[in-house]
Amino acid sequence: MQILDGKALAKKIEQNVANEVVKLKDETGRTPGLAVVLVGSDPASQAYVNMKKRACDRAGFYSITHEMPETISQDAIEETIKMMNQNPNIDGILVQLPLPPQIDTTKILELVEPSKDVDGFHPYNVGRLVTNLDGFVPCTPLGVMELLAEYNIDVKGKNCCVVGASNIVGKPMANLLLNANATVEICHIFTDDLKKHTLQADIILVGVGVINLIKEDMVKDGAIIIDIGINRADDGKLVGDVDFEKVSQKCSYITPVPGGVGPMTISMLLSNTLKSAKLRSSENN
Repeated sequence: MQILDGKALAKKIEQNVANEVVKLKDETGRTPGLAVVLVGSDPASQAYVNMKKRACDRAGFYSITHEMPETISQDAIEETIKMMNQNPNIDGILVQLPLPPQIDTTKILELVEPSKDVDGFHPYNVGRLVTNLDGFVPCTPLGVMELLAEYNIDVKGKNCCVVGASNIVGKPMANLLLNANATVEICHIFTDDLKKHTLQADIILVGVGVINLIKEDMVKDGAIIIDIGINRADDGKLVGDVDFEKVSQKCSYITPVPGGVGPMTISMLLSNTLKSAKLRSSENN
């Protein structure tokens, strides 16, 4: 069994991005800019945003966080996004989810300029992903593909079981695998007999937020396990959706939690923002 070390790869990608930023600044005078919208005081969301901010600082980005109270109105968020859409110094706009119940999340995500949608959530970018055209791809599934590539794991022709059908992880993950010529099955909360599906899989990719959902009897010998889940156990430890201790004894490769997919998500955000900045600078020259 080999560990898929997302932490080490993310560090390498971040360094490459930082080098590219220096080059971009020298050649065009442009500094990539990322703006984050953070609503409310959810500790997990605040922690994520702080991690993203630190990563931006390390990579040499300009970054700004618009912190808003839980009681914020739809109009106020919309005005902020419109302002950022028009700001030439901003290359990427990230709306930290979830938003409070009074906010129409779909409307907010659709308001982000597609060329600044570094999270890949705008329907324009979703459509480009589905049709295998270049655009911005959600950071977590994109990070998974980078991790597989780093370890020379070719998904072509492999049976891949994606557990979870969210717009942020499951659906884009399935589309990326399909675009890479994998055979893809998507399972979700209404799937009858999950074990029947996972046992057939060469690669299991799970991200639903249920501790120990994937157990050793659900995994065939030599399978590749990508654990995208992140949960806090009763003892305070961060754990994934896979029973790591037991499943790791059966599989060929596995991502740890923490240190697997999580760090890749942030490095892909940097990568997407750099891509946006480069596109913007080439349009202006």
